Amino acid sequence: MNVRRSPLGEGATLALSIIAFFFVMTSYYVLRPLRDQLVGAVGSSSLPWFYAVVLVTMLALTPVFGWLVARFPGRRVVATSYLAFIACMVAFIPAFVAQDTIGAKTLGVVFFVWVSVFNLFVVSLFWSFMADIFRSRQARLVFPFIAFGGMGGALLGPLITRLLVERIGVPSMLLISAITLLAALGALMALSARPGDAGAAHGEAVGGSILEGAKSAFTQPFLRYMAILMLLSDGIGTMAYALVADYAKAHFTDNAGRTAFYASLDLWVNGLGAIMQLTLTPLLLRGLGAVWAMVVPSLVNFVLLALLVVFGPADIGVMGFTVPLIAVVMIGSRGMTYGMIKPASDSLYTRMPREARYKGKNFIETAVWRFGDLAVTSALTAARMAGVGISTIGLVCAGVAAIATEIARRAATSPDLLPEDRDR
Repeated sequence: MNVRRSPLGEGATLALSIIAFFFVMTSYYVLRPLRDQLVGAVGSSSLPWFYAVVLVTMLALTPVFGWLVARFPGRRVVATSYLAFIACMVAFIPAFVAQDTIGAKTLGVVFFVWVSVFNLFVVSLFWSFMADIFRSRQARLVFPFIAFGGMGGALLGPLITRLLVERIGVPSMLLISAITLLAALGALMALSARPGDAGAAHGEAVGGSILEGAKSAFTQPFLRYMAILMLLSDGIGTMAYALVADYAKAHFTDNAGRTAFYASLDLWVNGLGAIMQLTLTPLLLRGLGAVWAMVVPSLVNFVLLALLVVFGPADIGVMGFTVPLIAVVMIGSRGMTYGMIKPASDSLYTRMPREARYKGKNFIETAVWRFGDLAVTSALTAARMAGVGISTIGLVCAGVAAIATEIARRAATSPDLLPEDRDR
């Protein structure tokens, strides 16, 4: 394995990278249920406000993030950012102790935005750091192993939360998240402790602005299809997330109980995603190509939403447990997105020219994604206020899933995709 002048052995370099991402994702997935229980405390009616603030914040911080990565050595940016987030976690502990006094809505909007910024900086910085460690050709070989380590963290985080939150309380989970992020930082600093200044390399800058990314998303057929698919497919998941928030508000009265419930959902979502990535997704990508890997999740969404139309907000039996059908819809939709659509779409993005790929993908996965969240939750709130039932909402979303199936097919067969064997 050819890595950039590391005093560590090749195996140790890869192992530390895997360990670092494992702890990054563990930290993040301990935080997610804490954020989601705040949403569950106030219900879906507050989500449009939450997503509006997130959208504005992300649009403001995305160029700041790019400037920091381009301006300062990677080691310094990673260390400073991670330590700042660890300090914030500790600072949030008194706020969660006083959650009932502060109010779930007030604390929720602050923490919801903060977790979104955490995800932008901590996860994105990790992969930028990996790009400094491994050369591009070797990255194709080692990145799947590193991502698999993250998958383990994405399973461990909600499992830890599910097992401990009702014993030690919600505020204490912040300390656990801080400790796991500190462990990730330790592994990354060990990776950067090598001779010379290789660890501070930035890589070739792409340049440009988010406006150029927007232009690419509208002018390139593949990117245009991906933007529409993001709005449609993520809209279904966001709808389910909002309805689950209403369920949590109605069925859980204590903070720890809601947190454990959301941790269980994350565990099921990530478990399904892991199973897909290890079984069906590789078979589809290697055997039938990206087309079916893009289309199958939309077909699954259609079936799940059809069940919602028939049965409404009912509880169903799954493996001896009684669970709300809307939770099954959310687990299926998000699990298939993480486990199948994401690997398939990432493989398609590699067939775009570098400039369009980076700028357009960034715009779609920030501005389009967050705008979709805001639009869907606002429409859902209006529909619920007008007395529209879950079965009707499910019928509309089933139609959306049917449209998404065709858009996914068109994206995977877009005429502007470069041949798979072309060297770029």
